[in-house]
Amino acid sequence: MNQEKISIREKIGYALGDGAANIAWRGVSTFLLFFYTDVFGITAAAAGVLLLVARFSDGISDVGMGIIGDRTKSKYGKFRPWILWTAIPLASILSLLFTSPNLGPTGKIIYAYCTYILFTLIYTANNIPYGALMAVMTGDNKERTSIGSYRMVGAFGGGMVVQGALLFLVAYFGNVNPTIDISKIDETTFNVSVSSPQYVENANIKTKDGLATFVWAQADTQESNKPSPYISFSMEENQTYSFIVKGETELTADSIRLINQKKGYSNSIYVLSVFLALFMLVTFASTKERVYPPKSQKSNLTQDLGDLIKNKPWLVLLIVGLLWTIYNSIKQGMVMYYFTSYLNNQLLAASFLVGLMIASIIGAMATAPLGRLIGKKKLFILALLFSGGVNALFIFCGPQDIGAIFTIGIVSEFAAAIFPTLFFTMLGDVADYSEYKNGRRATGLIYSAGSFVTKFGGGLAAAIIGAVLAAFNYDGMDSSTIEGAIPGIKMLMSWIPALVALLAAVLMTIYPLSQKKLDNITDELNRRRVEEQLDSVV
Repeated sequence: MNQEKISIREKIGYALGDGAANIAWRGVSTFLLFFYTDVFGITAAAAGVLLLVARFSDGISDVGMGIIGDRTKSKYGKFRPWILWTAIPLASILSLLFTSPNLGPTGKIIYAYCTYILFTLIYTANNIPYGALMAVMTGDNKERTSIGSYRMVGAFGGGMVVQGALLFLVAYFGNVNPTIDISKIDETTFNVSVSSPQYVENANIKTKDGLATFVWAQADTQESNKPSPYISFSMEENQTYSFIVKGETELTADSIRLINQKKGYSNSIYVLSVFLALFMLVTFASTKERVYPPKSQKSNLTQDLGDLIKNKPWLVLLIVGLLWTIYNSIKQGMVMYYFTSYLNNQLLAASFLVGLMIASIIGAMATAPLGRLIGKKKLFILALLFSGGVNALFIFCGPQDIGAIFTIGIVSEFAAAIFPTLFFTMLGDVADYSEYKNGRRATGLIYSAGSFVTKFGGGLAAAIIGAVLAAFNYDGMDSSTIEGAIPGIKMLMSWIPALVALLAAVLMTIYPLSQKKLDNITDELNRRRVEEQLDSVV
């Protein structure tokens, strides 16, 4: 009982939920900081503080949601109904997060805080029950690992959709269709004039291949005239803007890309949010809860919290979860900066991100058989060391080393995909351990605390990125600051996250649950549940 094999249909249905969640999560972790600094117009330092503060408050709500989930009673179960209730609200607040109202500097900060904190609250109400659902779909720890692999395939699939498609959707929805006039000055220098019949508050101009540099041609401009691969500016309707473009031997109107970034990001996220809501509804309809707390268990929050604090496997996972989230979030958060400012090819980031997602899907699928072969604990440690070590090699890459950059990123991401797959599976093991040791089960509380560290880790990562970029005087609205920030961008892309992965691997060595111990726990809990059912019949 409670150990029946879960159908592939139900596993896929469950996986779609994390596909939906990662439209939001990956969209926010990969693009929001860049959107705030380079599109909405918030400084890197202010945006980093915002994400850190909001993630910390989000962690408190995580624990609260775990407690609520454990005590929810409905005809749909404890956790499934929250997936239903939050599907549309989550899609709606994600859309607002990437909407750019016309506000002043203070108004932008207030709007960003309000929408982001509301997003974290709704995401919590959706994702804590979703994560806990995996632990109550089956009592078999090996079958749970299989579900976890499907889940991560869904998660990385959703991430691949948003990371692979978003920049192209931004280019499509944000296309200004300007009037472009080009005159040749010498072999590699051109005068480019652009105008638009509509006002564009946040226009971004560059060549499609990102190789040429731009400077303002107008003598009276207040903008810096330091060459840059792109220039962001506001366009008045029917006014002509002129630039000197260098670095191309042939330049045509088709070579110039002029995008309304605010419109592009907003409309793109609106479309993706519709799919988010639909996938969540499918997850609700296709899954089932099968594992429940012992019938004799009485609701006692104090005892649940006491059991949690004394749960050594959970405490170790808590810290390791914080560290691997910082590692992954720095890696993800730096991609846009790295490709835009260092490689001068923002659209190439889409191909890179798709490559990472494919590697992640393969890594997630490999986790279950690798875990059975060498055990979850050893696999976790090896994955941390391997991914971090490979990722550190980015420091040796120049802008011309595209093949090496893709290879390093993809190989590192294959191992990095194992972290979340194992982590959320192991939280279910920790819930089993708590029931085995204490005779009580608080699945939602255990998952909520685990979710807290992953979210707080993302906030810490954003704060680290913001602080390092600010230390190198990066300003997303001033292209003249890019060159001076390149050393910081390279550090954040390479050895800074690698050090975090190394620390996580060291801490994982003290995790006490071996595979043999887990198998004994599974057998004992199954025996107890059979006895409890027989007693209830008698």
